[in-house]
Amino acid sequence: MPRGRRGRARYGRWRGGPDPLAPPYDLGSAVDEIGDQVLAGSSVREALRDLLRRGMDGRRGLDELRRSVRDRLKQARQAGRMDGTLEEVRELLDRALEAERRELFPDPDDAARLAEAELDALPEDTAGAVRALKDRQWRSTEAREAYQQIQDLLQKEVLDSQFQHMKAALQQMNAAGEDGTQAVKDMVADLSALLDAHNRGEDTDQQFADFMRKHGQFFPDDPQTVDELVDSLARRAAAQERMMAGLSPEQRAELSDLMGQAMQDMGLASEMAHLNDALRQARPDLPWGQRGQVPDGEQGLGMGDATTAVAELADLEALSSQLSQGYAGASLADVDEELLEQALGRPAVDDLVALRQMERELERQGHLSRTEGKLELSPKAVRRLGATALRRVFAQLDATGRGDHDVADAGATGELTGASREWRFGDEQPLDVVKTVRNAVLRSAGTPRAEDQRAVRIAVEDFEVVETERRTGAAVALLVDLSYSMALRGTWGAAKSTAMALHSLVTTRFPQDAIEIIGFSSTAQVLRPEALAELSVDTLQGTNLQHGLMLARRFLARHHDAEPVVLVVTDGEPTAHLEADGTPFFCWPPMPMTIAKTVAEVERVARSGATMNVFALDPEPSLVHFVEDIAQRAGGRVFLPDSARLGEYVVSDYLRARRGRRAR
Repeated sequence: MPRGRRGRARYGRWRGGPDPLAPPYDLGSAVDEIGDQVLAGSSVREALRDLLRRGMDGRRGLDELRRSVRDRLKQARQAGRMDGTLEEVRELLDRALEAERRELFPDPDDAARLAEAELDALPEDTAGAVRALKDRQWRSTEAREAYQQIQDLLQKEVLDSQFQHMKAALQQMNAAGEDGTQAVKDMVADLSALLDAHNRGEDTDQQFADFMRKHGQFFPDDPQTVDELVDSLARRAAAQERMMAGLSPEQRAELSDLMGQAMQDMGLASEMAHLNDALRQARPDLPWGQRGQVPDGEQGLGMGDATTAVAELADLEALSSQLSQGYAGASLADVDEELLEQALGRPAVDDLVALRQMERELERQGHLSRTEGKLELSPKAVRRLGATALRRVFAQLDATGRGDHDVADAGATGELTGASREWRFGDEQPLDVVKTVRNAVLRSAGTPRAEDQRAVRIAVEDFEVVETERRTGAAVALLVDLSYSMALRGTWGAAKSTAMALHSLVTTRFPQDAIEIIGFSSTAQVLRPEALAELSVDTLQGTNLQHGLMLARRFLARHHDAEPVVLVVTDGEPTAHLEADGTPFFCWPPMPMTIAKTVAEVERVARSGATMNVFALDPEPSLVHFVEDIAQRAGGRVFLPDSARLGEYVVSDYLRARRGRRAR
């Protein structure tokens, strides 16, 4: 904010990086989606990867980007055949031989017959015939020109397959009267020296700048560093090898022979071999000589165009692999933005950048954390999951008309909420005197009255009562079945979500209440809410409700002055109990001893004054009979909710139970 001469402040656009006043990146939806999948049984890493694959907020995910890349791959495969140069050489060779025979046929001289015999004795393969005709003294001008076209074609195609856009550069130089062949030789010699220095770590920025100033016309993509130059050349050289590997053995042998002849004619054979070795040394990670996807269209492609098509296919394959993220250590940083923009345009890069920002912000804003390399939900994210689960439960309650929220009309013995409302017939709440008189004054302020009439007359509509809320303290023990059958029946995610919703409700809206979440399988354990979201079902066999109730009684004993509430979520009869020495015992079908020990623990819970309600997630008759029996013993009820409505039932029951026995 620079100041002018008279001390006035001048304001302008912020240019110091990201806007410091910009609102934080909104991650609410992302955290909720990750949380939903974690609750359903996925790991945090799996949930994040799935979110990145799907995308969100109108941005394409990795899967859609990869589908688009695969479509581009299909199109690139139709670019043409790779034997176009061979086909063109054969056509020119046939034209030359036909023109030469036409020239020789009318000549009765024996020399003409000998020349015809030489033509008949040419090797059958194209490369051998071209080599055999190298030093021929052509009688036909048309034949000589056709053979020269073969030579020119091979030289240009060989160079273009090694250096992209070389044909165009040579054409421009020849049109300007320059010796393109000598310029190429000079460039290759200087390039080899530059690469050798680079591989030894002795190259300098000045050496690269001098090279580009002298030979920049051969590199229209304008590399800015030696690394960019090496990368471009090495990728093309590797693509050339892949192109050759994609030919049939006969085609590959013929084309290799023709390329060798062209290099020998230009005096570049040894230089190009040395250059390829230097490129291999600089980029050994590239797929040198490996057979990959090659174009297979109808139109024949020259060597340069075929190499370009193969390079494009290789880039698209690499990009598809990067977007798949299906390899060890995969990261969004692996995706090459330049390749992505070339394949799908700038909007695709914007989508990728948005995904990277979301992944980065999830950690920066404290929703995800890494512990010894493991990605985990932070306590902040777990609290949000609980709050989100609770909102969904209340949305269901509002939609179905079931259950109740905080009670604001609980009688005069409740605690003041700080609010008031108009009096209704039957209200027992104390009057809010100040607001009642104020209402009367405001109502009668515009009514004329005599000097001696100073009293304020209060009408029925002026009365307001103080809102109160019954705040019966409750101690809630929520027992959640962790047995493997919960996952098999698809109810485990609903159980975790319900537990988190209830924990959020108790800790945020009823802080005077206490809650403990207890998971039970072969044994029971107290579950921290931070660990609950990512908790998996127990693969050990057993449904040890007895141990869970023992832990619940200990919890309730620590809160003896609160209303005791025990809620049990299960999908099976108890099949395990603790022996006298504390070791778990399992048996299916349930042993009478297991049932007896569990029922005994239920009766102890009932004698402690707690009511136990059971939410049975399987309508199997034996389970229903068992839970009805234990609920009756504990003065509670049995619910058979659909797993999708489990949270609605549990939260409603807690809200009803916490008002105390007189409210039920």
